[in-house]
Amino acid sequence: MQNIILATRGSDLALTQTRMVAQALRNAHDGIEVEELIIKTSGDIRQDLKLSEFAKGENPVVDKGIFTKELEVALVEKRAHAAVHSLKDVPTLLDETFCIAAVLPRAPVSDVALLKPNGPATLAELPHGAKVATSSVRRQCFLKSLYPHLEFTEIRGNVPTRIRKLIEQDFQAILLASAGLARLYGDSFLQNHRLTFEGKDLPVEILDPQVFLPAASQGAVAIEVLSGNPTVKDLISTINDHPTFRQITAERAFLDALSAGCDTPVGALSQINPDGTLRLKVAVFENNHSTTPLRAEGTCAEGEEMDLGQRLFHELSA
Repeated sequence: MQNIILATRGSDLALTQTRMVAQALRNAHDGIEVEELIIKTSGDIRQDLKLSEFAKGENPVVDKGIFTKELEVALVEKRAHAAVHSLKDVPTLLDETFCIAAVLPRAPVSDVALLKPNGPATLAELPHGAKVATSSVRRQCFLKSLYPHLEFTEIRGNVPTRIRKLIEQDFQAILLASAGLARLYGDSFLQNHRLTFEGKDLPVEILDPQVFLPAASQGAVAIEVLSGNPTVKDLISTINDHPTFRQITAERAFLDALSAGCDTPVGALSQINPDGTLRLKVAVFENNHSTTPLRAEGTCAEGEEMDLGQRLFHELSA
């Protein structure tokens, strides 16, 4: 193949990630031409809904695909050869029509708190009743568990939109993935604990991922293709990052066993040890109002990542 079309959402972050995939393909295949097909998903269009509301109501939108379904339609209709996703948005149980052919090297997995300019630099320093904005039920539950003096409020929009809302509106912090900030603005904030945005200097607190567990697959970019197209699948697989693929396999296996959707408060963190084994730590809140998660962790050899994810689910269910 000398030409490939990548389906993508139109946000700054989605386009940045798609161009990372395009560059990886150009590095791996001399002379290949890569095009973008920008598509709006139901999650992009329905900004009036909370993420947890997509599966509710008389005519619910299925929550396990609100940022991916329309891109998959483009694959089936042959308007694109592959779709680029933030993997944490991809349903854990894919229709057999599709498969994940590759993932890029993972970015930092931690969540971060971005705070108002000239104010407190950490969540712990915020006054009682201060509002923190996030649309993630996982982040809301960890927030209630670790910072009970704070309140949360919903927020939607892409990363730049959320940062502008933080500056302009009456909440004191927003919770974001460090991966998105790093890809859009560089990773110097990880060392400096400051982010300059449109002339404003905002404090950044890096939340310890061992305590404030990230979403499963957070920081991973996935390339989805049709299972029945081996030519495209083989082409895309040449840019797969094997260590990242091992991590996301274990984390997604746990989500699959849990039957988790976007309204399930669950965190997962994996790492590859020096001896080649993989360690997975998970935390699940029983409901959106719980403040104490169920936790489990375990280790496996290479090739046993799916078994480990399922084993930890059974430990929590026992």
